[in-house]
Amino acid sequence: MANAASGMAVEDECKLKFLELKAKRNYRFIIFRIDGQQVVVEKLGSPEENYDDFSNSLPADECRYAVYDFDFTTAENCQKSKIFFIAWSPDSSRVRMKMVYASSKDRFKRELDGIQVELQATDPSEMSLDIIKSRAL
Repeated sequence: MANAASGMAVEDECKLKFLELKAKRNYRFIIFRIDGQQVVVEKLGSPEENYDDFSNSLPADECRYAVYDFDFTTAENCQKSKIFFIAWSPDSSRVRMKMVYASSKDRFKRELDGIQVELQATDPSEMSLDIIKSRAL
C-alpha cells in the first residue's frame, strides 16, 4: 500500500470517509494529516458546517490535506456541487513537514477518486470563499 517515492500509506478510513462524503454527502469536509508513515483522518465536518468552520479547522502552522464539498448555484440557477482537494501548507510550518506533504500529495490524491478541483494554499487568503467560488464555476 505504501508508495515507494514517499513511503506513505493511506489508511482505509481515509478512502471510506471520502466515499461517504462523495456518495452519501455525510460530511461537508474532511481534514487529513500525516501521522508517522500514513495519512489518517483528523476531522470530519458535519453537513451543517460551513466554509468558515472548515477553514478555522486548519492549523495555522502545520500542513494538512483537506477535502471540501462546495455547494453553489450556477448563473442558470442550477444547484451544483464540486469536491475540492486542498493542500494546506502554511509558510510558518516546518520545512521538513512541507516536503513530506508535497511529496505525498499526488499519491494520496489518486486514492480519492472523484476530486474535481485542486487548490494549493499557504495562507488563508489563497483559499478564501471567493477563490473557491471562482474555481467552482
